[in-house]
Amino acid sequence: MANVLPVVPRARLIVPTPVWFRRARAPQAALRTPSPPSTAVDWVKATDAEFFQSDSRPIMLFDGVCNLCNGGVRFVRDNDPNRRIRYQALQSESGRKLLQRCGRSPDDISSVVLVEKDSSYIKSEAVLRIMEYLDMPFPQLAFFLKIVPLFARDFAYDNVANNRYSLFGRSESGSCEI
Repeated sequence: MANVLPVVPRARLIVPTPVWFRRARAPQAALRTPSPPSTAVDWVKATDAEFFQSDSRPIMLFDGVCNLCNGGVRFVRDNDPNRRIRYQALQSESGRKLLQRCGRSPDDISSVVLVEKDSSYIKSEAVLRIMEYLDMPFPQLAFFLKIVPLFARDFAYDNVANNRYSLFGRSESGSCEI
């Protein structure tokens, strides 16, 4: 009788499929009924006539009681001799309308916002876009800072923004000084 060796399962090496070979998943559809046209408000069209009909300059929205924000507005004003940017406090009625136009809550004062006629920017994107409107060397500095990934820029922005009152304080008058 011949010696029979027991069958031993072979070890298989399992290699995951590289990301670029994987098939993309189909997006999931969200089913909900559309809101009736009578209650829907197009804030872009509603505010265009009010804010951009006679003056096409962008509007910088800032926290009117924050010393850091007020200092930032003064800095922009001093380095923008052609007055290419307008300013509005987030707490004002106009600021609240512009926040709604951007798709943000009217009570959200967590970020500086730059509102242009056709678009809006928040956080670090707003700061870099504002820098592009200033005199030299700030447009070049903004160009080089865009090399930093957005998540890293916004992380740094959020850390300063979340601690701005403790680091720089609030305006004693309780309102915007600009």
